[in-house]
Amino acid sequence: MLEPKGHAQRVYDVVDGRGRGDTTDLVTSSWARCVRDYRLDPAKPARPDVLGEHRLEEHRARAADVIECAKLEMTTLYQQLGDRECAVVLVDTDGVILHMVAAPDFSREMGQLGFCPGAIWTEAAVGTNGMGTCLVVREPVAVRQQDHFYGTYTSLTCSAVPIFDPEGALVAVLDVTSRSPLMQQHSLVLLGMTAQMIENRLLDRRFQDACPIHFHSRPEFVYTLHEGKLVVGDDGGIRAANRSALFQLGFSSVPEICGKQLDELFQTTLPEILNRSARSSFHPVPIFCAGRSNRFFAVAQQPARLNAATVERPAKSAPAPARVIDDGGAQQFGDDRILSQLQLATRVIAKRIPVLLHGETGAGKEVFAHALHKGSPYAAGAFVAVNCASLPESLIESELFGYRAGAFTGAQRSGRRGKILQADRGTLFLDEIGDMPLALQARLLRVLDERQVSPLGSEEIIAVDFQLVSASHRDLPKLVADGMFREDLYYRLSGLDVSLPPLRERRDKRELLYRLLEEEAGGSRMDIDPDAEALLMSYSWPGNLRQLRHVLRTAVVLAGAERLTLAALPATLRQRAAERAEVDVGAVPPARLPPYVPASAAPDVALRPLNPVQASERAVLLGLLEDQRWNVSNVAKALDISRNTLYRRLHRLRIPLSHSESAAG
Repeated sequence: MLEPKGHAQRVYDVVDGRGRGDTTDLVTSSWARCVRDYRLDPAKPARPDVLGEHRLEEHRARAADVIECAKLEMTTLYQQLGDRECAVVLVDTDGVILHMVAAPDFSREMGQLGFCPGAIWTEAAVGTNGMGTCLVVREPVAVRQQDHFYGTYTSLTCSAVPIFDPEGALVAVLDVTSRSPLMQQHSLVLLGMTAQMIENRLLDRRFQDACPIHFHSRPEFVYTLHEGKLVVGDDGGIRAANRSALFQLGFSSVPEICGKQLDELFQTTLPEILNRSARSSFHPVPIFCAGRSNRFFAVAQQPARLNAATVERPAKSAPAPARVIDDGGAQQFGDDRILSQLQLATRVIAKRIPVLLHGETGAGKEVFAHALHKGSPYAAGAFVAVNCASLPESLIESELFGYRAGAFTGAQRSGRRGKILQADRGTLFLDEIGDMPLALQARLLRVLDERQVSPLGSEEIIAVDFQLVSASHRDLPKLVADGMFREDLYYRLSGLDVSLPPLRERRDKRELLYRLLEEEAGGSRMDIDPDAEALLMSYSWPGNLRQLRHVLRTAVVLAGAERLTLAALPATLRQRAAERAEVDVGAVPPARLPPYVPASAAPDVALRPLNPVQASERAVLLGLLEDQRWNVSNVAKALDISRNTLYRRLHRLRIPLSHSESAAG
């Protein structure tokens, strides 16, 4: 690492054109702005200004809906990264850090650099950095250690992506800052996915008075991150759309689609698709493009907003009868023990009996709960998850019960519905219930007994009807014995106790490994070298499914090919597995297992057809290639990927390269 003076000289050399070395165009342009436009001196580092509490709350109030949509996704992203020396932060368009997720030790250490909530990290204030530079260029950026303008920050690596609102305006930047110089590519992949999830949440939140329509060319992609989503007004006019909807329907921006009538896009009307969706219990139904034969699968729903002025609540429709668990349920589990538990829990919850899940962290408790919801009488309602361990004690009460306008300092002007109300006629999933404060346990018990909730600051009592699933990795009976958990609440939650085995004990571990790998590879089949598979199968996975998914996600990015090798796996994993040598001597050594073939695959692997995910991706790519007259460079730009990445996708999806190459030439 260069000394501060050496780094400053390098910045001036690059700006003056005396030598660039490995400096990217992005960094070169940013350094030039810092020197010429902002009049910053790299030899005189500046610390960011930090707003006082009052001004910070003003910024948070202006971005309240963005923060609300981002908090859970930020926590999930932090857990996926699995790096205690990293921070996930959200900044507004003024460069102010609004929310931060980090380990306490790393947070205190970063605070000494001015990296904390309220700090202003614009490019004009502290030079080139992930957050500030992303605000300027409005696209994903990776700022490595030596790319920072000031030498003070060259120990950090920043990856940042912009977040746009449903109208296409920049509203925030999501950033991951770490001490690792090798993480930015992986971070950008996860950041892009997280930003898309936040944008989808923001779309839902800002258009609660409109009808959401979820669609995709493959029914299994509806209700996933890949789905297209439109919001439609009572008049049938399109009011907003997410990125996937624009891509699938061939629009380049939100203004292009806004104002069009639904029947201009599809051969249906809003009342018709609403009725069809209700009759199908909100399973995707086929619809066709207007004027074309393209088929999609869609679900339309009534507006989410509750009419607060209505004194009498509308009559509740009777819950649908319990359904046979579909692809979203049983097929997620190849272990017969888990499947039998799921089938039992499905029968129990259909009788309005709560279910309590036990299992190690990362063992798949939320996946199980979601599958249970999808097979239940309330599957058409919302699945609302609350992680009791990730919320500060001061926020849990308002998160669960909601509050009226002006209930406390910093409250949203319009008030807010709590998670319990959001779960009305759906499923409430309380994860890490053992971490709920004792004072709130009493309130929760009252809600479960009376099926009524009263928001903070309000005397109004609202009836609620929901299914309850709780989960914890802690020993709740021991907490009860120690006086840390209410005994009456424990017995109220544990109508049926379900214990989920850790990954190391699951009988479907190999099937899970390949299925998760295919998901992380975007639906493309990847093979695993025998030595890499042996390591993955013999490792103890203390972080269970969450850790396995994180490792595979990183490996897919690093492998960049159709085969996952040992080199793509983390060095810490290889070293720890070698030290512990946890191979079950009673089983067939993983390295000697025959090549993995999915149960649904044809015997002739060479002639196996593309799976539905690949077929859908192939159709989309072919359409885009046709639109761009097989110009590979233009298609790569449209997808925001490199030509090499596009060529690999074309090869995997069996799209002849000779055609594209000859046409592009």
